[in-house]
Amino acid sequence: MTLIDLPLLMKDAVRGKRSAVTCALKCANQCASGPCNHSDNSTFRDVASAALTRRRVLGGTSGAVAIALAGTLGACSNPSEGGSGASDGGSGSGAGGGAAPNGSALGFEAIAPVDLETDEFTVPEGFAWHPIIRWGDPLFEDAPDFDWNAQSAEAQERQFGYNNDYTEIQEIPDSDGKRAVMFVNHEYTNENIMLPPETDEAAAIEIGMAAHGLTVVELQRESAEEPYTYVRGGELNRRILLDTEFALTGPAAGSELTRTAEDPEGRTVLGTLGNCAGGLTPWGTLLSGEENFHGYFRAAGTSEADKRYGLADEATARNWEAAHERFDARGEDHRNEPNRFGWIVEVDPFDPESTPRKHTALGRFKHEGANVILAEDGRAVAYSGDDEVFDYLYKFVSRDTYVEGDTEHNMTLLEDGDLFVAKFTGNSPDEEIDGTGAVPADGAFDGTGEWLPLVLDGASQVEGFTLEEVLVHTRLAADLVGPTKMDRCEDVEPSLATGRVYVACTNNDGRGTEGEAPVDEMNPRAENRDGHVVEIDEQGDQTSTTFAWNLLLVCGDPAQGDQTYFSGFAPEEVSPISCPDNLAFDSVGNLWISTDGAPDGIGYNDGLFRVTLEGDARGRVEQFLAVPREAETCGPIVRDEDRSAFVSVQHPGEDGEWGAHTSHFPDYDGTGPRPTVVQVLPA
Repeated sequence: MTLIDLPLLMKDAVRGKRSAVTCALKCANQCASGPCNHSDNSTFRDVASAALTRRRVLGGTSGAVAIALAGTLGACSNPSEGGSGASDGGSGSGAGGGAAPNGSALGFEAIAPVDLETDEFTVPEGFAWHPIIRWGDPLFEDAPDFDWNAQSAEAQERQFGYNNDYTEIQEIPDSDGKRAVMFVNHEYTNENIMLPPETDEAAAIEIGMAAHGLTVVELQRESAEEPYTYVRGGELNRRILLDTEFALTGPAAGSELTRTAEDPEGRTVLGTLGNCAGGLTPWGTLLSGEENFHGYFRAAGTSEADKRYGLADEATARNWEAAHERFDARGEDHRNEPNRFGWIVEVDPFDPESTPRKHTALGRFKHEGANVILAEDGRAVAYSGDDEVFDYLYKFVSRDTYVEGDTEHNMTLLEDGDLFVAKFTGNSPDEEIDGTGAVPADGAFDGTGEWLPLVLDGASQVEGFTLEEVLVHTRLAADLVGPTKMDRCEDVEPSLATGRVYVACTNNDGRGTEGEAPVDEMNPRAENRDGHVVEIDEQGDQTSTTFAWNLLLVCGDPAQGDQTYFSGFAPEEVSPISCPDNLAFDSVGNLWISTDGAPDGIGYNDGLFRVTLEGDARGRVEQFLAVPREAETCGPIVRDEDRSAFVSVQHPGEDGEWGAHTSHFPDYDGTGPRPTVVQVLPA
């Protein structure tokens, strides 16, 4: 008997990028119920009369204050026992060869795409990969070693959690580059490949709950020539669990919409769920986005808010509601419990005793993450995507300004400010956007846009909505102001080098189909299997309410005949790429993209890719690594000055089952797969 009845849960699984297992466990088959957004907001079919030319879109500059915190620097070169790589990596940089772009020290020859049934972690010639920490590794001195056949909730609470999405590493001050602190999200669990099938259901629930949450863990290395290892019993080590108290901040804290029988004040929430991507703030704290929280609650499912957030009166995959009343939101006592999830979380990794915060001022939706840049006037500007088909892109601008060195003050910047949602307009005639992804006659997908206000100066800008309602029911409020429906905007990253903002639109199989939003210049491909990447130019003012935009990439595999666009770069000279998800930058401003869904898209394992943004090679995509079968590439960190990168390998072997695992990463010892954070560096 399986722990979770996956055949039943997967009966409504839809075609698309993910395996049916991932659909059931990660987002509760949200697509099977159709889009949550039934508003009439479409499309920017109205053509801008004064749209900027592509030259102006790409040529804008920004004076945004770029605060880059110290990273984990220092070249590393020794391969691990599980590493691979044979020869010197040289200075080649992939398809076309030559020096690494923009003066980066990280030269490599791009790897060939890896077949989706390959259970290997693949790196360029001359590089090796090293596991840093795996699911179940003990974090504390009193934590037991991981044992596949003797798991318990008590052990899991003291061990590294399951799956690992957003990841960030910061050097510990005055450590000579030998010590660092790492922050990791644990997005969701798959009990069917985690636990023996004879595991008692009650025990499985408690173990699964303990495997969610967040981890803070210290890292160390002997010298700059060695890879990192994690520190068992490190002073900063911490597991943030479903019984950890979080403080609600901002205007919706204490609202009637956030109160429950267990928390009548509506200001203290236990735990965090569905943690996907995140961001490092200029003041050194970490942000985490609560994404698919709806799949953990059974609700009445009758209100407009329930429907808009995907909440339904159906048994959940993990059946937590049977063991813990707060996950059953059908009754009066707990009906607001789902409203306490779907926020941006802030954690101070350098203070293990600190109380994490959930910031209501940034709005409640299925946050992929949030990323902050300081504007020219010192205010914090945070960008966030709502990761669901046909949902929106958001921007928050703080009321107060950053103060150098004052962490206590800076940790209040996300508590009050203005909230906006994006509307895009294209500059090409409608007939040129035919759904194939073919480039318009002007040679680019581009145009203008505006940030539509939802909250200004502490007041609602949406008729019929109070301030608290705008922030708790942000999707419903945004529907009324007319933003652009997007093809799943996931990670949204501002470049500290240029101030331009990059948006990963992962895919949308429903685009242009009957009854759904048609194609437009911003989302130009019908049944968008492979996704695209947007570049936004705030034109010198990160707080501006208008912007210019263009598509950097329309993804796919040119060799398979896919209609693609790489900013004009020759398609035969790029690595094929599908389903862009998380974004990062190296020290000189090149964009790096991790993918989630390439196996069901172009038929290759997911990976990490570098994209040149400047010069004649703008749009060149080069694959740096590939993760094992059925895994997603998450949390990219690039330390190109060290010729090193880090990724989190999430849900390897997702389609397997106990006794018939499809992946054995990273140990390859005959046991099952373990989600793992990996470092790649020269061999």
